[in-house]
Amino acid sequence: MRKPIKLVAIIAIASVFSCGGNEKKEESTYGKKTPVITENKGPASERVDLTSKGVGPVTSLTLDAEIDQDMAAHGMDVYNKMCLACHKIDKKFIGPAPTGILERRTPEWVMNMILNPEQMVKEDPLAKDLLMEFNGAPMANQNLSEEDARAVLEYFRTL
Repeated sequence: MRKPIKLVAIIAIASVFSCGGNEKKEESTYGKKTPVITENKGPASERVDLTSKGVGPVTSLTLDAEIDQDMAAHGMDVYNKMCLACHKIDKKFIGPAPTGILERRTPEWVMNMILNPEQMVKEDPLAKDLLMEFNGAPMANQNLSEEDARAVLEYFRTL
């Protein structure tokens, strides 16, 4: 009688400890909690990384709660002239779709990818994975000013 009870108890304990999966966990470091992304499989364009700022001139960027409509309109113009050939609004094309990008990347990462695509592809792990996902087609540096890139980012907030 005791063997079946022990067996059920072992199975119950094992199932509790085996549950889990591909999720964001928090790890304590000197009293601070920092987000850690555990095993994140799947296409790079669908991965979520809200910790990396990428490689480039933008190290910190704060977005206002409200979207600046004038800046977004300017960003739409820049996007339509400089980006639309490779990036369709809501579907993969030569490059990834920008819709929902700020749910998957930090504003700094997006800005650095726009301003500094060559260095990002060389040094940023996620940018490297995106390059491979999109058949090795590197993003062209459009030589946008930081102001124009910021306007494009503001436009992305409206998508």
